[in-house]
Amino acid sequence: MSSSRAGHWGALLVGAFLLSACGSGEAEVRTDTATTATSECAHVIDVVVAESGDTYSFAVTVASDETGWDKYADGWELRAPDGEVLGFHELLHPHVEEQPFTRSLGGVAVPAGVMVVTVAAKDSVLGYCGETFDITLPGR
Repeated sequence: MSSSRAGHWGALLVGAFLLSACGSGEAEVRTDTATTATSECAHVIDVVVAESGDTYSFAVTVASDETGWDKYADGWELRAPDGEVLGFHELLHPHVEEQPFTRSLGGVAVPAGVMVVTVAAKDSVLGYCGETFDITLPGR
């Protein structure tokens, strides 16, 4: 990976962390440092979660090295600590000119006892290979 491209992703990730730390206060946010990824993957760089009764809504910001219909971020999923997929948001088109971009998913039921959810973005060619994002659920 070129140093300018690595610097670009590092700046995005640091910026997302700073924004989330100074954000709306809806949830405690921490990044998952255990993943290794390349810049060609789709990366989750920010997540905002809100509690709504018995369910949660997630606004997820993704940065992706998209080239068009041949390679783009085509979805993101919410995972419980045991790997169970709690929700999936399908992305139906490329976002080449809109980077990074944010999309939301509401009405997500999270099992009792789950305090942290991992969000992972999917690339149409490379699959799930990018940086993930852990978020602590409010009210848990």
